[in-house]
Amino acid sequence: MKLTDILNNGKLSLSFEVFPPKTDTGFNSVKTATEEIARLNPSFMSVTYGAGGGTSQYTLDIAKHIKEQYNVPMVAHLTCVSSTRETVAERIEAMKKAGIQNVLALRGDLTPELENGDRSKWAYRHAVDLIHDIKDSGADFCIGGACYPEIHPESNNQNEDIKYLKEKVDAGCSFLTTQMFFDNNLLYNFLYKIREAGITVPVIPGIMPITNANQVERAMKLSGSFMPQRFKSLVDKFGYSPEAMKQAGIAYATDQIIDLFANGITNVHVYSMNKPDIAAKIQSNISDILG
Repeated sequence: MKLTDILNNGKLSLSFEVFPPKTDTGFNSVKTATEEIARLNPSFMSVTYGAGGGTSQYTLDIAKHIKEQYNVPMVAHLTCVSSTRETVAERIEAMKKAGIQNVLALRGDLTPELENGDRSKWAYRHAVDLIHDIKDSGADFCIGGACYPEIHPESNNQNEDIKYLKEKVDAGCSFLTTQMFFDNNLLYNFLYKIREAGITVPVIPGIMPITNANQVERAMKLSGSFMPQRFKSLVDKFGYSPEAMKQAGIAYATDQIIDLFANGITNVHVYSMNKPDIAAKIQSNISDILG
Protein backbone atom coordinates (compact mmCIF):
# COMPACT_ATOMS: atom_id res chain seq x y z
CA MET A 1 0.00 0.00 0.00
CA LYS A 2 1.23 3.47 -0.85
CA LEU A 3 1.68 5.81 2.08
CA THR A 4 -0.43 8.56 0.57
CA ASP A 5 -3.46 6.24 0.73
CA ILE A 6 -2.93 5.97 4.48
CA LEU A 7 -2.15 9.62 5.08
CA ASN A 8 -5.13 10.90 3.14
CA ASN A 9 -7.85 8.66 4.61
CA GLY A 10 -8.56 11.08 7.47
CA LYS A 11 -8.17 8.47 10.23
CA LEU A 12 -5.93 8.94 13.24
CA SER A 13 -3.02 6.52 13.18
CA LEU A 14 0.34 5.77 14.72
CA SER A 15 3.42 4.45 12.92
CA PHE A 16 6.89 3.40 14.06
CA GLU A 17 10.45 3.68 12.83
CA VAL A 18 12.92 0.85 13.36
CA PHE A 19 16.56 0.48 12.42
CA PRO A 20 18.47 -2.48 10.97
CA PRO A 21 21.43 -4.19 12.65
CA LYS A 22 24.95 -2.99 11.98
CA THR A 23 26.34 -6.53 11.70
CA ASP A 24 25.21 -10.10 11.02
CA THR A 25 25.50 -10.98 14.69
CA GLY A 26 22.84 -8.44 15.63
CA PHE A 27 20.34 -9.43 12.97
CA ASN A 28 18.25 -11.90 14.96
CA SER A 29 17.73 -9.60 17.95
CA VAL A 30 16.74 -6.70 15.69
CA LYS A 31 14.45 -8.98 13.68
CA THR A 32 12.70 -10.07 16.88
CA ALA A 33 12.26 -6.48 18.07
CA THR A 34 10.85 -5.32 14.74
CA GLU A 35 8.47 -8.28 14.68
CA GLU A 36 7.12 -7.33 18.12
CA ILE A 37 6.52 -3.79 16.91
CA ALA A 38 4.84 -5.10 13.74
CA ARG A 39 2.45 -7.12 15.90
CA LEU A 40 1.11 -3.83 17.26
CA ASN A 41 -0.43 -3.38 13.80
CA PRO A 42 0.79 0.18 13.18
CA SER A 43 -0.44 2.12 10.17
CA PHE A 44 3.03 1.62 8.68
CA MET A 45 6.66 1.13 9.66
CA SER A 46 9.85 2.64 8.30
CA VAL A 47 13.33 1.13 8.29
CA THR A 48 16.36 3.39 8.45
CA TYR A 49 19.57 3.22 6.46
CA GLY A 50 23.07 3.29 7.94
CA ALA A 51 25.46 6.19 7.47
CA GLY A 52 27.32 5.71 4.21
CA GLY A 53 24.96 2.91 3.19
CA GLY A 54 26.60 0.35 5.46
CA THR A 55 23.36 -1.42 6.38
CA SER A 56 21.57 -1.16 3.04
CA GLN A 57 20.95 -4.89 2.64
CA TYR A 58 19.66 -5.22 6.21
CA THR A 59 17.25 -2.32 5.57
CA LEU A 60 15.69 -4.18 2.67
CA ASP A 61 15.72 -7.55 4.48
CA ILE A 62 13.81 -6.13 7.47
CA ALA A 63 11.35 -4.18 5.31
CA LYS A 64 10.60 -7.17 3.08
CA HIS A 65 10.20 -9.55 6.03
CA ILE A 66 7.76 -7.31 7.92
CA LYS A 67 5.75 -6.57 4.78
CA GLU A 68 5.41 -10.23 3.82
CA GLN A 69 4.93 -11.80 7.26
CA TYR A 70 2.85 -9.13 9.01
CA ASN A 71 1.22 -7.26 6.12
CA VAL A 72 2.36 -3.92 7.53
CA PRO A 73 2.98 -1.23 4.88
CA MET A 74 6.69 -0.41 4.81
CA VAL A 75 8.80 2.64 4.04
CA ALA A 76 12.43 1.87 3.22
CA HIS A 77 14.94 4.66 3.73
CA LEU A 78 17.38 5.25 0.88
CA THR A 79 20.39 7.52 1.26
CA CYS A 80 22.73 8.71 -1.45
CA VAL A 81 25.69 10.35 0.28
CA SER A 82 28.98 9.09 -1.22
CA SER A 83 27.06 6.63 -3.45
CA THR A 84 27.51 6.27 -7.19
CA ARG A 85 24.54 6.50 -9.52
CA GLU A 86 25.10 2.86 -10.46
CA THR A 87 24.86 1.80 -6.81
CA VAL A 88 21.67 3.78 -6.29
CA ALA A 89 20.16 2.27 -9.44
CA GLU A 90 20.92 -1.21 -8.09
CA ARG A 91 19.25 -0.38 -4.75
CA ILE A 92 16.18 0.99 -6.49
CA GLU A 93 15.89 -2.19 -8.53
CA ALA A 94 16.29 -4.34 -5.40
CA MET A 95 13.47 -2.41 -3.70
CA LYS A 96 11.23 -2.94 -6.71
CA LYS A 97 11.90 -6.68 -6.67
CA ALA A 98 11.16 -6.80 -2.93
CA GLY A 99 7.75 -5.23 -3.51
CA ILE A 100 8.55 -2.05 -1.56
CA GLN A 101 6.23 0.77 -2.61
CA ASN A 102 7.37 3.59 -0.33
CA VAL A 103 10.82 5.17 -0.17
CA LEU A 104 12.14 7.93 2.07
CA ALA A 105 14.80 9.66 -0.02
CA LEU A 106 17.57 11.18 2.10
CA ARG A 107 21.01 12.57 1.57
CA GLY A 108 22.14 10.67 4.65
CA ASP A 109 24.26 11.45 7.68
CA LEU A 110 27.86 12.38 7.13
CA THR A 111 30.41 10.16 8.80
CA PRO A 112 33.58 11.97 10.00
CA GLU A 113 35.42 10.62 6.96
CA LEU A 114 32.77 11.97 4.59
CA GLU A 115 32.43 15.29 6.39
CA ASN A 116 36.15 15.98 6.21
CA GLY A 117 36.77 14.40 2.81
CA ASP A 118 36.72 15.66 -0.78
CA ARG A 119 33.13 16.19 -1.93
CA SER A 120 33.98 17.37 -5.43
CA LYS A 121 33.47 13.93 -6.98
CA TRP A 122 30.25 13.03 -5.20
CA ALA A 123 27.47 11.96 -7.56
CA TYR A 124 24.91 13.21 -5.04
CA ARG A 125 25.18 16.32 -2.92
CA HIS A 126 21.57 16.73 -1.88
CA ALA A 127 18.46 14.58 -1.44
CA VAL A 128 16.78 16.35 -4.36
CA ASP A 129 19.33 14.74 -6.69
CA LEU A 130 18.31 11.31 -5.41
CA ILE A 131 14.62 12.13 -5.80
CA HIS A 132 15.18 13.04 -9.45
CA ASP A 133 16.95 9.73 -10.07
CA ILE A 134 14.19 7.72 -8.37
CA LYS A 135 11.58 9.43 -10.54
CA ASP A 136 13.69 8.98 -13.68
CA SER A 137 14.12 5.27 -12.92
CA GLY A 138 10.50 4.63 -13.80
CA ALA A 139 9.88 2.90 -10.47
CA ASP A 140 6.35 3.51 -9.19
CA PHE A 141 7.37 4.51 -5.67
CA CYS A 142 5.60 6.83 -3.27
CA ILE A 143 8.56 9.06 -2.42
CA GLY A 144 9.01 10.92 0.84
CA GLY A 145 11.52 13.44 2.09
CA ALA A 146 12.76 14.76 5.40
CA CYS A 147 12.05 18.19 6.84
CA TYR A 148 13.23 20.15 9.86
CA PRO A 149 10.75 22.19 11.91
CA GLU A 150 13.74 23.89 13.54
CA ILE A 151 15.84 24.42 10.37
CA HIS A 152 18.31 21.99 8.83
CA PRO A 153 21.65 22.27 10.66
CA GLU A 154 23.39 23.24 7.40
CA SER A 155 20.89 25.92 6.34
CA ASN A 156 21.58 29.61 6.89
CA ASN A 157 17.99 30.40 7.82
CA GLN A 158 14.48 28.95 7.66
CA ASN A 159 13.51 30.74 4.46
CA GLU A 160 16.43 29.10 2.67
CA ASP A 161 15.54 25.77 4.24
CA ILE A 162 11.93 25.98 3.05
CA LYS A 163 13.06 26.96 -0.44
CA TYR A 164 15.13 23.78 -0.71
CA LEU A 165 12.26 21.78 0.78
CA LYS A 166 9.97 23.09 -1.96
CA GLU A 167 12.50 21.89 -4.53
CA LYS A 168 12.29 18.37 -3.09
CA VAL A 169 8.50 18.40 -3.23
CA ASP A 170 8.50 19.75 -6.78
CA ALA A 171 10.97 17.01 -7.75
CA GLY A 172 8.52 14.32 -6.70
CA CYS A 173 8.03 14.02 -2.93
CA SER A 174 4.50 12.94 -2.02
CA PHE A 175 4.98 13.25 1.75
CA LEU A 176 7.41 14.65 4.30
CA THR A 177 8.56 13.32 7.66
CA THR A 178 9.94 15.67 10.29
CA GLN A 179 13.05 15.44 12.38
CA MET A 180 12.31 14.97 16.07
CA PHE A 181 11.07 17.98 18.04
CA PHE A 182 9.99 18.48 21.63
CA ASP A 183 7.82 21.58 21.40
CA ASN A 184 4.71 21.20 19.24
CA ASN A 185 4.45 24.95 18.70
CA LEU A 186 7.60 24.72 16.58
CA LEU A 187 5.82 22.29 14.28
CA TYR A 188 2.64 24.36 14.03
CA ASN A 189 4.67 27.44 13.11
CA PHE A 190 6.65 25.44 10.56
CA LEU A 191 3.49 24.04 8.97
CA TYR A 192 2.05 27.52 8.59
CA LYS A 193 5.21 28.71 6.83
CA ILE A 194 5.52 25.82 4.40
CA ARG A 195 1.83 26.01 3.48
CA GLU A 196 2.35 29.69 2.74
CA ALA A 197 5.27 28.65 0.51
CA GLY A 198 3.02 26.32 -1.49
CA ILE A 199 4.07 23.00 0.06
CA THR A 200 0.81 21.08 0.39
CA VAL A 201 1.89 17.43 0.71
CA PRO A 202 1.17 15.57 3.98
CA VAL A 203 3.68 16.19 6.77
CA ILE A 204 4.21 13.41 9.30
CA PRO A 205 5.49 14.62 12.69
CA GLY A 206 8.29 12.49 14.11
CA ILE A 207 8.25 12.02 17.88
CA MET A 208 11.20 10.65 19.83
CA PRO A 209 10.39 9.30 23.31
CA ILE A 210 13.38 10.22 25.48
CA THR A 211 13.41 7.45 28.07
CA ASN A 212 17.02 7.72 29.18
CA ALA A 213 18.76 10.87 30.40
CA ASN A 214 21.79 10.02 28.26
CA GLN A 215 19.64 10.33 25.14
CA VAL A 216 19.16 14.05 25.64
CA GLU A 217 22.65 15.15 24.65
CA ARG A 218 22.69 12.80 21.66
CA ALA A 219 19.29 14.03 20.48
CA MET A 220 20.42 17.63 20.66
CA LYS A 221 23.62 16.84 18.79
CA LEU A 222 21.85 14.93 16.02
CA SER A 223 19.00 17.32 15.39
CA GLY A 224 19.82 20.58 17.15
CA SER A 225 16.41 20.23 18.80
CA PHE A 226 15.18 22.92 21.16
CA MET A 227 14.52 21.48 24.61
CA PRO A 228 11.65 23.29 26.37
CA GLN A 229 12.15 24.12 30.04
CA ARG A 230 9.29 21.78 30.84
CA PHE A 231 11.25 18.91 29.31
CA LYS A 232 14.51 19.94 30.98
CA SER A 233 12.74 19.94 34.33
CA LEU A 234 11.51 16.44 33.66
CA VAL A 235 15.05 15.22 33.00
CA ASP A 236 16.42 17.06 36.04
CA LYS A 237 13.78 15.52 38.29
CA PHE A 238 13.67 11.94 37.01
CA GLY A 239 16.91 11.42 35.08
CA TYR A 240 18.60 9.76 38.05
CA SER A 241 16.18 6.81 37.95
CA PRO A 242 16.00 4.69 34.78
CA GLU A 243 12.49 3.48 35.64
CA ALA A 244 11.15 6.94 36.48
CA MET A 245 12.81 8.53 33.45
CA LYS A 246 11.35 5.89 31.14
CA GLN A 247 7.85 6.45 32.48
CA ALA A 248 8.20 10.23 32.34
CA GLY A 249 9.62 10.13 28.80
CA ILE A 250 6.75 7.99 27.56
CA ALA A 251 4.26 10.32 29.24
CA TYR A 252 5.87 13.38 27.61
CA ALA A 253 5.81 11.77 24.15
CA THR A 254 2.19 10.68 24.69
CA ASP A 255 1.23 14.22 25.64
CA GLN A 256 2.86 15.54 22.45
CA ILE A 257 0.99 13.01 20.32
CA ILE A 258 -2.38 13.76 21.90
CA ASP A 259 -1.87 17.48 21.33
CA LEU A 260 -0.94 16.84 17.69
CA PHE A 261 -4.08 14.79 17.11
CA ALA A 262 -6.18 17.43 18.83
CA ASN A 263 -4.81 20.05 16.45
CA GLY A 264 -5.58 18.32 13.18
CA ILE A 265 -2.62 15.98 12.66
CA THR A 266 -3.83 12.53 11.57
CA ASN A 267 -0.64 10.44 11.64
CA VAL A 268 2.30 10.54 14.04
CA HIS A 269 5.53 8.62 13.47
CA VAL A 270 7.33 7.40 16.59
CA TYR A 271 11.08 6.85 16.55
CA SER A 272 10.85 3.64 18.55
CA MET A 273 14.60 2.90 18.76
CA ASN A 274 13.66 -0.79 18.34
CA LYS A 275 12.02 -0.81 21.79
CA PRO A 276 8.75 -2.80 21.50
CA ASP A 277 7.77 -2.09 25.11
CA ILE A 278 7.98 1.67 24.60
CA ALA A 279 6.05 1.47 21.32
CA ALA A 280 3.38 -0.69 22.96
CA LYS A 281 2.99 1.60 25.96
CA ILE A 282 2.55 4.71 23.82
CA GLN A 283 0.01 2.94 21.66
CA SER A 284 -1.84 1.72 24.75
CA ASN A 285 -1.91 5.25 26.18
CA ILE A 286 -3.88 6.50 23.18
CA SER A 287 -5.81 3.35 22.24
CA ASP A 288 -9.25 4.92 22.70
CA ILE A 289 -8.16 8.04 20.83
CA LEU A 290 -7.04 5.94 17.87
CA GLY A 291 -10.33 4.04 18.03
